[in-house]
Amino acid sequence: MDSGDTGWILTSSALVLLMTPGLAFFYGGLVRGKNVLGTIMHSFMAIALVSVVWVLWGYSLAFGPDIGGVIGGLNWFGLQNVSATEPGPYSATIPHQTFMVFQMMFAIITPALIAGAFAERMKFSAFVIFIIAWSTIVYSPLAHWVWGAGGWIGSELGAVDFAGGTVVHISSGFGALAAALIIGKRLRYGAEPMEPHNIPFVVLGAGLLWFGWFGFNAGSALTSGGSATSAFVVTNTAAATSAVTWVMLSWVLTGKTSVVGAATGAVAGLATITPAAGFVGPMPAILIGFVAALVCYGALQLKNRMGFDDSLDVWAVHGVGSTWGMLAAGLFMGIGFMGLSDFVDVSRGAQVMRQFVAIVVTMGWAFVMTSVILLALKATIGLRVRPHEEEQGLDLSQHGEEAYRS
Repeated sequence: MDSGDTGWILTSSALVLLMTPGLAFFYGGLVRGKNVLGTIMHSFMAIALVSVVWVLWGYSLAFGPDIGGVIGGLNWFGLQNVSATEPGPYSATIPHQTFMVFQMMFAIITPALIAGAFAERMKFSAFVIFIIAWSTIVYSPLAHWVWGAGGWIGSELGAVDFAGGTVVHISSGFGALAAALIIGKRLRYGAEPMEPHNIPFVVLGAGLLWFGWFGFNAGSALTSGGSATSAFVVTNTAAATSAVTWVMLSWVLTGKTSVVGAATGAVAGLATITPAAGFVGPMPAILIGFVAALVCYGALQLKNRMGFDDSLDVWAVHGVGSTWGMLAAGLFMGIGFMGLSDFVDVSRGAQVMRQFVAIVVTMGWAFVMTSVILLALKATIGLRVRPHEEEQGLDLSQHGEEAYRS
């Protein structure tokens, strides 16, 4: 084993963990002041809940010994046979538990992203059950398909996803779309302003996400070598390009340079470069980030016209952005970094088709299974707080506390 690789992946794990508190600030600033604690609590509890699920059965289902290319077995339930001192099947240079804890951080932030779709109106009890069910039923199988040894998308189909375009972003984006449609709009949505209550929180959260994303993408190399360096560089390049492009769009179309737009643009670029980060060089990253701002900005406008209430634009930024990123991974693979033949054994067009199939499967799986979980909760314990509790705000109605006292 290699101590440098181990040190980098443990550091990357901490960086990715920091992204979820960053998401809490990002989302918390975007909601109204009466819901900021409830929104932050979603991200914080995702850390706690998914950490336990992952150790008990989530990791084993996602990365355990393959069963038919579909799911991992429960051979590693409770981390039995997952060594802290010996390597596992996914890297020969780091301990098995190092890989496990790195993947845990991805499993944590993915359902936390979905919470942006139902911000300001979901019961906390329903949220807790949803997080546990979603991470088990949706995330773990999908992670096995794409990244698990023998998983059918990665091993048989041959689609590539360096750091989570399908597993994290498309799954959360289309899960969020299902949640927004099933849970319904906030009270008086469209009839009264629902502006962000704390834009400095939004920028702080975006900055923490940007910082942590270096662990997200560069850590996915599972080495401290050149592949991690390249992923680090293109991650920053795409994020910066997307932020600049979003600000310019805002300036041209509204006459103002939106601060929230700059933060959103950066996150869009980060989500979009994620699946391609280990496969492309700096120049393709600029193009990927530029198009990311265009397609995510357009998706946000489309959402507003269609009138569904994805409160914090999870579908537009993560779902649509990483759809472009997955296609871009096939389109630009090897350009400016090694070459196409270093990654796949087919033509560029054939690889794009593989990417397209992975995208469609992920969209369908996330949307359908999220809908099943939410409809089951709706029919049993209910999803939404009562109207007067929503009016009061989730901070008081669900948690009995206030973020701000006069």
